[in-house]
Amino acid sequence: MSLKNVRLEVMNHLEKDVESLIEKYLIPVDSIWQPTDFLPNSEGDNFFEEVREIRELSKELPYDFWVVLVGDMITEEALPTYESWLMDVEGVDQVGRNSWGKWVRHWTAEENRHGDVLNKYLYLSGRVNMKEIEKTTHHLIADGFDIGTDQDPYKNFLYTSFQELATYISHNRVAKLAKDRGNKQLSKMCKIISGDEMRHHHAYCEFVERIFAVDPNQMMMAFQHMMKLKITMPAHFLRESGGKIGSAFEEFSNTAQRLGVYTSKDYVDILEKLIVRWEIDKITNLSDEAEKARDYLMKLPSRLSRLSERMKIPANSYQFKWVEPAV
Repeated sequence: MSLKNVRLEVMNHLEKDVESLIEKYLIPVDSIWQPTDFLPNSEGDNFFEEVREIRELSKELPYDFWVVLVGDMITEEALPTYESWLMDVEGVDQVGRNSWGKWVRHWTAEENRHGDVLNKYLYLSGRVNMKEIEKTTHHLIADGFDIGTDQDPYKNFLYTSFQELATYISHNRVAKLAKDRGNKQLSKMCKIISGDEMRHHHAYCEFVERIFAVDPNQMMMAFQHMMKLKITMPAHFLRESGGKIGSAFEEFSNTAQRLGVYTSKDYVDILEKLIVRWEIDKITNLSDEAEKARDYLMKLPSRLSRLSERMKIPANSYQFKWVEPAV
């Protein structure tokens, strides 16, 4: 049986449990928060006063903070790319509307609120150039991405397990920075977004756990493949208007590192957490090839840590079109 057919057989085998996993990890639309819960009420008498408060508090937040918040928002706004990618994964039936397809649609619906609330907040803040941000978002969706997972569910679930924890870290750190500057509402907003990301991280981790239980050899080798490839951030094609694909991503990453929002050390920490979560060291009856993959994974964190310690981050801020220069 081909590798592709094995993947499909495993996905079909696991599909019977997806409905219960949707109930476990996703929240019904009438129970979950919505963007308007964190934004001025446009129908209320105090709307303009609430907007003025946002604009005043926004003045207290530094240039690098806004760059990171904008980059996080644009990443969240590119959800059409992520949904279309996951809908093409082996075992996800968009036409037959199977349970895997339902997961992707419902997960996307939850994630969509993140970009929505951040976009509106940035618009009201008066601190950013929304036209340039909109152009970058337009580019990112039009350019799409290639995260190296192809249509392979094993690789895609590894990627999302990693990436959801990375976005949790980023939003959670932004929340703390906002709180430290006295912006409690923005802090609360970013904190609740990070909570969603952690919940989704646990869901994708469970998908991987279930695959390890039925196909440990191929799951182990898929894990090795993704870590050799390196987990690419979903916004790695990020560019500003007039720029080439990916031209803005390195500077955005430098800003996030400089601010301590998401660093190379975090990348290593996430890998270590996944190794522990999936008990990689305890999986038995592996083939020789899978054993070699396991050995590679177990040694990788210390290797990456040494590389991380040698990394140099530019001290000066790159001037993005999204945000006015710091004064």
